[in-house]
Amino acid sequence: MPRLLIVHHTPSPAMQELFEAVLEGATDPEIEDVEVIRRPALSATASDVLEADGYLLGTPANIGYISGALKHFFDTIYYPCLDATRGRPFGAYVHGNLGAEGALKALRDITAGLGWRPVAETLSLAGAPDADARERCRELGATVAATLT
Repeated sequence: MPRLLIVHHTPSPAMQELFEAVLEGATDPEIEDVEVIRRPALSATASDVLEADGYLLGTPANIGYISGALKHFFDTIYYPCLDATRGRPFGAYVHGNLGAEGALKALRDITAGLGWRPVAETLSLAGAPDADARERCRELGATVAATLT
């Protein structure tokens, strides 16, 4: 059974809402035979990444960059997973109340370095999550999970 790994840093109520919407989409009953594993960024390991077939990443934009927790995740898994995970699909969401451009660029650069393949445009969200933001996150989760079937 294909495995989707959701790696997230969820330090705020807004990020929790977005994470729950992504998870709801990824675990939609219409998407059969995909195992969804979720790990906080500070506890996700290279083994988690190697055992997964696709990835969904969530981070706040902190001072215009990805969270330190997600950066730590990438620092930990980059070289152990570099060759073995090339070409695997991923999606991502970023939430920031100020500019998220640096976080978006960091995600693009790091995942390109890993050779991961984006299957959806990275979501850039700001402010309190509304119905539209939650729906976009549900769609992102479902899209990434469905690519694994």
